Amino acid sequence: MIIFLTAAMIIAADQISKYYIQSHMLPGTSAPIIQDFFHITYVLNPGAAFGMLENKTLFFIFVAIVLVLAVLYFYPKIPHKCSLLRFGIGLLTGGAIGNVIDRIHSGYVIDFFDFRIWPVFNIADIAIVCGVGIIIYTVVCLSPKEAEANDC
Repeated sequence: MIIFLTAAMIIAADQISKYYIQSHMLPGTSAPIIQDFFHITYVLNPGAAFGMLENKTLFFIFVAIVLVLAVLYFYPKIPHKCSLLRFGIGLLTGGAIGNVIDRIHSGYVIDFFDFRIWPVFNIADIAIVCGVGIIIYTVVCLSPKEAEANDC
């Protein structure tokens, strides 16, 4: 259940934040929060991170669908005690769905967090990165004793 609740919370937070940005800004505009450090900048991103694979909307939709199907398939096989892994999967899934909603709706992903030294990103992107990090940690970095204790 934690996978689906986490994914739903990420999707909601992501879509609400993107709706707010769309309702209050025009694409390309920027509002400084901390001058020269952190801005809210409305960007329509046709690609993935760092603008890679620009305009490959169908590819990203396909990847998101495969991810969701994989989560549904493996869900019963993930031990209930391994809540950290389930949380990471929920973050990844929610982030992927949040961004694919944008791609289906407009062909672009709405990004707005702008730290000026990094490409502009959104809540879904944060969830994807954190989710992948947690999944890697639980699968690769947990000691055999820790993994066994949590049925991971």
